[in-house]
Amino acid sequence: MPIPPRRKSSPSSTPPWDRTVRCTRRCWRFRQRRRLLGSVVRNGLWWTTACAAFAFPALRWRNRNARDLRQSRRNSASSRPRFSEAVLDSTDAWSHALSDAELAGLPESARAMFQQYANERGQPGWLATLKSPSVQAIMSFADDRSLRETVYTAYHTRASDQGPHDSKHDNAERIEKILALRHEAASLLGFDSAAHESLEGKMAATPTRVLDFLHTLADKAKPVAERELAELGEFARERFGIDTLMPWDINYSAEKLREQRFDFSEEDLKPYFPVEQVMAGLFALVGRLFGVQFVARADVPLWHPDAHFSMSWMPMAASARGFIWLYARTGKRGGAWMDVCRARADDPAIAQKPVAFLVCNFPPPTPDLPALLTHDDVITLLHECGHGLHHMLTEIGWPSVGGISGVEWDAVELPSQFMENYAWCREGLDLLARHYQTGESLPQDLFDKMLAARHFHAGLFLVRQLEFALFDFRVHLDYTPETGARVLERLAEVRKQVAVIEPPSWHRFPTLLPTSFRAAMRRATTATCGPKC
Repeated sequence: MPIPPRRKSSPSSTPPWDRTVRCTRRCWRFRQRRRLLGSVVRNGLWWTTACAAFAFPALRWRNRNARDLRQSRRNSASSRPRFSEAVLDSTDAWSHALSDAELAGLPESARAMFQQYANERGQPGWLATLKSPSVQAIMSFADDRSLRETVYTAYHTRASDQGPHDSKHDNAERIEKILALRHEAASLLGFDSAAHESLEGKMAATPTRVLDFLHTLADKAKPVAERELAELGEFARERFGIDTLMPWDINYSAEKLREQRFDFSEEDLKPYFPVEQVMAGLFALVGRLFGVQFVARADVPLWHPDAHFSMSWMPMAASARGFIWLYARTGKRGGAWMDVCRARADDPAIAQKPVAFLVCNFPPPTPDLPALLTHDDVITLLHECGHGLHHMLTEIGWPSVGGISGVEWDAVELPSQFMENYAWCREGLDLLARHYQTGESLPQDLFDKMLAARHFHAGLFLVRQLEFALFDFRVHLDYTPETGARVLERLAEVRKQVAVIEPPSWHRFPTLLPTSFRAAMRRATTATCGPKC
């Protein structure tokens, strides 16, 4: 197709057709450079993807105000950091000094962690915070029910007008603004909603297909979750005298039930997963699978003493690099993720090697103990490593279509799910697991117990993921400027459909997560397509 001539425009008006031409010219230049991408481009796959990405605005911006769209995107981009900063500030502002009595039931590794939190703030004794390792330890092991309720309340009301937090961090207005800006941008591009726009170029294709998929899963999973919850409630009545199971009782009671049923606890595995051994085993595993050797570099400036930098060496291929930051700390965003620092580019004019960030929030080492991971932590690390490998091992030398940018976003979980397999296989664990004191590998009887408990409460886990996914999608799909987001109303509707655990009215999950449908289908597929050996 010939390229239309560049159209001149006056400085006082926005030239949407000129922007269209620039996008088309970029697409044309990409075609001229297609030989850089080798046979993958010649089969048409990446050529189609790249042209679709470049031509996308060209198809939508004719006779529309491109200036409004750009401003809407800028406003949305500036709102998201403020949203995340409010969650982080609210998280870091709360703490609770633990008494001797409140330590009952907590394992030694958790006590050491709480003592270190207190030392970091110059306080005596033990200090609970809202960092994920702290919350997980208390919700799973603390015998003191009132302590569990206190931590649950503080954790699930962060960045809201509820609970013990400063109202200046309330994200309610920010989430309304973000959703309004996303809807505005989608409308300018000709879509009915931000959900419709997000599905452009994804496998799911239509909102109906997404909702049908999620509702089908919910119909199958909810009866299983209801049986699991009823069973757990009966166990809690008999074991602890808890007549009404509250949300802050779920993890604690479930951990005790698992111990009774399988003679197994996550704490039994932690001594076999010191961070140094897990990382060495991970690099050895990647070497066996992909022929890639990662070597630590100490000569690269880093932003924190806990961060690490590694580079890979691959025969007959471009080297890659990765920043790794594993431990939770004050001022650090929660969760675990991989992100792109630099994408691979082979064009001599912009040549660069792929570089990735891999960030987690694991419990840090203490003066008495090394950093010990749970099995779930190991799965998380392998999962994010899969994303990092997808980015770093790409053979595509054009940034817009290489690595994680070259697949539909609701299919991007494949490499991460693949890597999770090795946390459940004997061959993988022989590389990853060594006792931090004796150096022995994971005993076979403990491995067998771990496998037996693998699907424990899978129904409860799945309906929770479906709640996240449906809420995420519906809050974008059903948004209208006239009625606004109606976030809590939409969440109540979703919970009525899929949830089996009803949280208190003051629970404020939406103010913690800047919703993006990009994550919705990933949550559902992660829950349903778990690794299998």
